[in-house]
Amino acid sequence: MNFEGLIIGLASFAIIGAFHPIVIKGEYYIGKKIWPAFLVAGLLLIAASALLQNIVLSAIIAITGFSSLWSIHELFEQEQRVERGWFPRNPNKRG
Repeated sequence: MNFEGLIIGLASFAIIGAFHPIVIKGEYYIGKKIWPAFLVAGLLLIAASALLQNIVLSAIIAITGFSSLWSIHELFEQEQRVERGWFPRNPNKRG
């Protein structure tokens, strides 16, 4: 049996699930100005995935990198969700 696809699928599910609260907490405590960190992390992870020989590990690292890039979009969306009152605003954060 080949479990590589299942491993990649499970990892994708976990990675996407993990980025959801990361985006929410990042926007809450820091704001959208954290987006360059997601950009750098995403680009480095994608580049690293291209250098790996192990297909499963390469796929998981690439998924993490692309999820980081997608989080930039979600960070700006999260700011709008806070403006709409769907998520709490951090009273201690300026700006």
